Amino acid sequence: MPITLPETLPAFDILSQEGVMVMSPGRAATQDIRPLRIGLLNLMPKKIQTENQFARLIGATPLQIDFQLIRMTEHQTKNTAAEHMEEFYRPFAEVADVGERFDGLIITGAPIEHLPFEEVTYWDELKQVFDWTQSHVYSTFGVCWGGMAMAYYFHGIQKHMLEHKAFGCFRHRNLAPASPYLRGFSDDVLVPVSRWTEMREDEIRAAGLKTLIASDETGPCLVEDPSHRALYIFNHFEYDSGTLKEEYDRDVASGKAINVPANYYPEDDPSRSPLNRWRSHAHLLYGNWINEIYQGTPYDLNDIGR
Repeated sequence: MPITLPETLPAFDILSQEGVMVMSPGRAATQDIRPLRIGLLNLMPKKIQTENQFARLIGATPLQIDFQLIRMTEHQTKNTAAEHMEEFYRPFAEVADVGERFDGLIITGAPIEHLPFEEVTYWDELKQVFDWTQSHVYSTFGVCWGGMAMAYYFHGIQKHMLEHKAFGCFRHRNLAPASPYLRGFSDDVLVPVSRWTEMREDEIRAAGLKTLIASDETGPCLVEDPSHRALYIFNHFEYDSGTLKEEYDRDVASGKAINVPANYYPEDDPSRSPLNRWRSHAHLLYGNWINEIYQGTPYDLNDIGR
């Protein structure tokens, strides 16, 4: 089954060319089926790149998905054309005012790790989003900074600055092979990592949460929060093959001190093309998440959160 996207959204053509089944809203309206409504609260500067990454994973499931793009109400992005934001995104305040409900919501990361949560300009509204998910979203997936922010808000778990950026592709252990979210996972997996902060296992455990995937080098990766119907992932299964390269090249060009991303380029040689060794597990994880939503979400969207 396809993912429903506006025909003018860049992801529509990109995913179509990759063989992902996409459908226009007009065509979807002719089908007698309730698609799963999945929202993307996009906090990343490069909105279009992030849209493509998550739409690719969500669109690979066998269910019909109605994919909705959401932004913070007052925050204005400087890296994406205003016309794109106006045409494809709705402010959270508008979504909340009309009482919309979603089967799933993804909250992305944001390049603001150095700031305390309370100093983020849209923190007050983001807290409203977190509270709203408890009554209007069946399952929420917080990614990188978005996951850390949720863990902090709901459980008081602190993020800790690292001496050096965790940057590259790191082996992670599957700590919960019986988890439905890890169905089909190998015993160890390679995951892209790009962050200056971490959350620590002892503090996660003390909060009553369960780590599903972790690395000896970079710590907890995927954490389950059943009491808030949420998953938190601190790393980046959604990354494209060249995303770490783009980050590395950008920092080199600007003169920033940056290590070559670990275990990413063949023989750690930046002149060679990186290999994508995480794509299959990325599709498994998001496919499993969608499947769990499908199994548990009420047929009537109005019953979500009740």
